[in-house]
Amino acid sequence: MIKILFPSCLIPILCLSSCTPEKKTETAGAVVIKSEKQNFSVDTITSALQNPWGIAFLPDGRTLITERAGEIRIIKDGKLLEEKIQGLPSPIYVKGQSGLLDIVLHPDFEQNNLIYFSYSKQLADSGGTVIARAKLEGNNLTNVEELFSAQPFTSSDVHFGSRIVFDGNGYMFFTSGERGRKENAQDLGNHLGKVLRLHDDGKVPTDNPFVNTPGAKPEIWSYGHRNLQGLYYDKATGILWEHEHGPRGGDELNIVEKGKNYGWPVITYGINYDSTIITDLKEKEGMEQPVRYWVPSIAPCGMTMVTSDKYPNWKGNLLVGALSHQLVMRVEIADRKFVHDERLMEKVGRVRAVVQSPDGYIYVATENPGKVLKLVPAEEDSK
Repeated sequence: MIKILFPSCLIPILCLSSCTPEKKTETAGAVVIKSEKQNFSVDTITSALQNPWGIAFLPDGRTLITERAGEIRIIKDGKLLEEKIQGLPSPIYVKGQSGLLDIVLHPDFEQNNLIYFSYSKQLADSGGTVIARAKLEGNNLTNVEELFSAQPFTSSDVHFGSRIVFDGNGYMFFTSGERGRKENAQDLGNHLGKVLRLHDDGKVPTDNPFVNTPGAKPEIWSYGHRNLQGLYYDKATGILWEHEHGPRGGDELNIVEKGKNYGWPVITYGINYDSTIITDLKEKEGMEQPVRYWVPSIAPCGMTMVTSDKYPNWKGNLLVGALSHQLVMRVEIADRKFVHDERLMEKVGRVRAVVQSPDGYIYVATENPGKVLKLVPAEEDSK
């Protein structure tokens, strides 16, 4: 590992070009991947999806998968069903990076059957991110409610963000990208380039940081973000983890805290796609530093923390999906600081979602081809 030290910022940068590749061995018909700390194999649950984006596990054993084009697919008993969930809002705006995106269950789903999902909605020639909830009855969504829409809607077809998490205390956090316009991220008068926080019924909490700031959107929890496609709330520590795409370089993993400014585009470790400089600043007083950043970009998408005993040597690690590098990045954290990361499942495909199921297994969704994969820990590591 090569360490590059910036003034007052000691963030190790992993050398991406010289990493030792995973070793694979064949055992009883399964290919065992020997990673640094946890050996595992990969089961393909399905390879017949179209651009899967979000995954939710129902208590009855069904798994719901969103397809960006506007469908919720069902996996039951390890098989992708022909029937789909009905009752989604119509039409869903599908253009560029927009469409049907994340899906999560209410923490009390077994009592209320509520499902939350994010999607893009069209108004005239513009689109925007919407958070909605509905009751799931069999294979049908009923009582669909639009709880939030990110303002303003724009004609841009990029950077919708859209991850959703609950903290278990009645609050919902979700993300909204800056829609390709840098200035939006620093402007408290819009929802773009922000992490937002609402009660689970869509009401604005009275203790949100900018509720009493004239001209600010009251839903804002943090700002100065670019395109946020990973969000995880660690209930054990109360830490909200977020990752976002940089431009060319400068993807970030952040600890998101109330009212803080995460710097985009005033500070960044990335440059423009045409190699021109966005800013000479990598840090500035009053703006947060990432826990980890990636140069070159891995294009992070989807994230979970391993809390399951099924992967004892990964427990407490973050697993981050990557689109451009087509892998899962295992990130070790100690005392809120980056320690090390490891590239898993290289060239598996563009990873959109990484989730841990209620029974403790890690599932990964990739696009083109649209697959859902299950990581099965090797027996010797799980004893």
